[in-house]
Amino acid sequence: MKIYEFRAFPNPLRARMAAAEKGLTDRIEFIQVDVPNGEHKRPEFLQLNPVGKVPVLVLDDGTAIAECTAITEYLDHSAGTPVLTGETAQQRAQIHMLQRRAEALVLDAASDYFHHATAGLGKLEPIQIKEWGEYQRQVAIRGMHYFDSVLRGRRYVMGEQLTMPDITLFAGLALIELLQIGIPETCTNLRGWRDRVGQRPSASA
Repeated sequence: MKIYEFRAFPNPLRARMAAAEKGLTDRIEFIQVDVPNGEHKRPEFLQLNPVGKVPVLVLDDGTAIAECTAITEYLDHSAGTPVLTGETAQQRAQIHMLQRRAEALVLDAASDYFHHATAGLGKLEPIQIKEWGEYQRQVAIRGMHYFDSVLRGRRYVMGEQLTMPDITLFAGLALIELLQIGIPETCTNLRGWRDRVGQRPSASA
């Protein structure tokens, strides 16, 4: 298998962490895409993913799978018991719900702030609306407070076991810290959780 990625971005981090948690890292070739110089918009890459985004997983038979949730779902189900995305219908539904909230309230909000309220990717940004970016910064801050409440009394987002919402939230916080937004001081549950997840080998995969 191959994963096309830009290592500095949060969504490729999600794929790398999922692969590491499933013990698949050694079976995957990670290929860097030069996003700052527009390689993700070139015809060769667009054949893999017409949307022009990373990461993209390419299977041994040539099948290309884009969208991070789809990639991590495949990785979780391709090796042993699906521990990251849930086994029962209830687990899968709850994990999907919390993962979507981690995306919308933290990772995607921080990404919108990056693309709209900072220099972003420079000339590669087709349009920037600063007011929208600043609004999304506040969404991300509220999202951190939300997950601080979710994590009260819990080791991980779903309880005692790390699942995909943890990985997505961790990637979102990595972007938030890179953008110097910072985790609110009052979010002590979230801060402790971040340190706990950061100690897992997959966090540095």
